[in-house]
This record gives sequence, C-alpha cells and structure tokens, in this order.
Amino acid sequence: MPKKGGKHAEMGKETQAQCKRAKLEAACSPSVLSFENPDSLFGSLISPIKEEVFFKEYWEQKPLLVQRNDPLVAAYYLSLFQLSDLKELCSQGLYYGRDVNICRCVNGKKKVLNKEGKVNYMQLKKDFDQKKATIQFHQPQRFKEELWKIQEKLECYFGSLVGSNVYITPQGSQGLPPHYDDVEVFILQLEGEKHWRLYKPTVPLAREYNVESEDRIGNPTHEFILKPGDLLYFPRGTIHQADTPLGTSHSTHVTISTYQNNSWGDFLLDAIPGLVFDTAKDDVALRTSIPRQLLMQVNTADSTKKLSSLLRRLADHLDHTRELRSSDMKKDFVMHRLPPCLGCDSDSLTPGGKLPKIDSKIRLQFRDHTLISVEPDQENAVG
Repeated sequence: MPKKGGKHAEMGKETQAQCKRAKLEAACSPSVLSFENPDSLFGSLISPIKEEVFFKEYWEQKPLLVQRNDPLVAAYYLSLFQLSDLKELCSQGLYYGRDVNICRCVNGKKKVLNKEGKVNYMQLKKDFDQKKATIQFHQPQRFKEELWKIQEKLECYFGSLVGSNVYITPQGSQGLPPHYDDVEVFILQLEGEKHWRLYKPTVPLAREYNVESEDRIGNPTHEFILKPGDLLYFPRGTIHQADTPLGTSHSTHVTISTYQNNSWGDFLLDAIPGLVFDTAKDDVALRTSIPRQLLMQVNTADSTKKLSSLLRRLADHLDHTRELRSSDMKKDFVMHRLPPCLGCDSDSLTPGGKLPKIDSKIRLQFRDHTLISVEPDQENAVG
C-alpha cells in the first residue's frame, strides 16, 4: 500500500516531461470528475452515492462497490494509466523498489521478483508474460497529471496525505496473498477485470499491514468482479485478495489510499505532550515530583490512581481552554502534501501588477493550501 513521504521527489522535472502527453490524454478522454473544488471532486468520485450516505453508512464501517457500466467513465479511467504506458515510463529511468515492484502470490505468500537497479522494459514484460508476475507501480501521480489533480484535491478534502499504487496483473494470476492494510482504500478499475474477495476484519481499523492465512480468514463476506469504470472502497483492516480471471488478458487498477496514522489515537499521541506542557505552567500538581525510585520499579500500579487524577486535571484544563494543538502530524501533512497542479502553465504564479498596500483586499488563489497559524511572539516572550 502507498506510504507517506518521499512521493514528490523530482516531480517538477517529471511533470514537464509529461505535459504534452497529459494534455493529449485529457483531450481524448474528457474528465467525468468535477475539479471545481475538493467537495465536488469527492462527490463525483463516489457518484451516484451521496457524500452523507457514504460517511454515515460506509466510511470506516463496511465496503462499498459501485458498478457503473458506463463507457464514458471507463474511457476516462483508462486514460489515468494503462499497461502500454510502461514502455515510455521505463525509458525515463525507473528503478526496482523505488518505482516498481514485481511480485506474485505463491502458496499464500508474496514472492518478490525484483531485479537490481534500473528497470528494463523487455525484462519487465518478460516477467509479466512468462512468470505471470504482477507489476506494482508506486506513486503514479509523479508521471500522470490527471492522477496528481485527483490526489491533490482529495488531500484538500480529507486533510490527510493521499498516496497511490497501480497494479497490473496478467490473466490467471494473483499478485498478493490475503492481507489487510492501515489505510482507507479507493480502487478504480482501469483495464480488464479483477476478481475480488473481501473478508471480515480480524483487526478492525488496523494500524499496520499484515498478511493473513487462508485457514484463519474464513469465507468471503463479499465476492465480485470489478470492470472498467467500477469503484471499490473498503476501510483499513479489511482483509482482501484479488486475482485476474482467465479469459482477460490482464487487469489494471489504481489504489488510492488515505488516513494512514490519522486516528484519534495518533492525534492524542501528537497533541498530549503540548497539552501537558501548557497545563503544567498553571497547575502546580503537574510540577510536583514523582515518588522516589518510581523509575526503578517494575510494577507501578500504586501510581495509577495519581496518574488518573492528573489526567482528569488535563481534561479539565482542556475543557476550559478548548485548545488542543497538533504538532508533528500537521507538519508532516504540510511538508509532504501535493502542491496545486498547474500543468505546463506556471504563469499563474508569476508576480504581476502593483504591490498590495496594507489596506488592500487580496484573494487567495490556493486557499485550500493556505494555513494560518498564530504563535506567541518569541522575541517578547518571558523566559
């Protein structure tokens, strides 16, 4: 599954190299998605399901299958990524591990077939055709402008990093064993057909990736075929496996994922230290010493009553201040999120006209990428 960070390296150069082709693709396959704003993008992505229905009935609860049988949607999905794109992409300098993984499910286990160094297209095609290996392409939005636009809008919509992988699997083959992930998953079927089986989670809303054995997961709760233009959503922790049926030359789908390490537990781990620091300034109880030799004890059960009392004091402080600040999570999101997609035209960022005055009215061009933070004046702070 896609992981956070490092996904925008060399993006500027790659985007310039892809501009001409991206524009041609857009002209040939008009978008069926609405890029007017983040809300409209997500609404059009899950259409005809309404947003309020999705979050009330499906989000973090159960899978959603949208089977469309719509040629316009299928044509647009095909323009996002297809097997034939790999030849040109390999000529741009792809590397095993960083950009591409080659794998196959063998006896319930993932067998990685990566070579060393640069990806050779002929070798890649050979592994695909002869070894029935699945091609896993990491973070395709680096090369595909339309995917960049989708993910950038979704990051604005969710307020969380969004990653993606493309999976291309030949007929009669399966790339990965049954497993669950630590991300919310949206799957867009781009080419061919894929046979999916979903199972009841053993760890609901899981915090980590894990492989599950066939004898532990029981019978599928959902089983179906995804066809071009179809969309599948399932929550983190959902056990799943998928194979390309015989009679289909190959299957291509893109997995768009989000909400990795983005739970209330993660937020509390991030925000509680700051809350303790701020509360301790005003509450002497938090500044009193811990008992002698507490750190030398194996069993600290005697201190749990005191800790419970202090936690209640923190809660009381929070009720009064109503301020709980994220630190590292917010920085991680701001540093690693996708910038606005400008395509090949960067004129919109070129300064022009008169400089604004102190009383001038301004308009934020990328308001979803603007974060206003008010911090204490460090120069005048009492220390």
